[in-house]
Amino acid sequence: QVQLVESGGGLVQPGDSLRLSCRASGFTFSIHDMTWHRQFPGKGLEWVAGIKYNGGDSSYADSVKGRFTISKDNAKNMLYLQMTSLKSEDTAVYYCGIRRNGVDYRGKGTLVTVAS
Repeated sequence: QVQLVESGGGLVQPGDSLRLSCRASGFTFSIHDMTWHRQFPGKGLEWVAGIKYNGGDSSYADSVKGRFTISKDNAKNMLYLQMTSLKSEDTAVYYCGIRRNGVDYRGKGTLVTVAS
């Protein structure tokens, strides 16, 4: 079955960088587009970034464009989100995800807290 396990979250200060990782299993990773979403405390899910199955084209929410970079290692079944110039408003639980056969899958998430 599809398994997505996020890691790499933590407490950082404004301006710091952090790299999130997502280990994928249970499906053919190399043929699926992947996404990162985040959920703010008490709010709904927000799309953050997406990347094509081959690690080529990527896209970003305006709020993170120029600061975050999504990447995909098909040899390792790993998805990454490099986050730089972090702001307090980036504080959220971050989830990696796929849509497979019309069904959205996400992991349990990793918490990123940006505070001084």
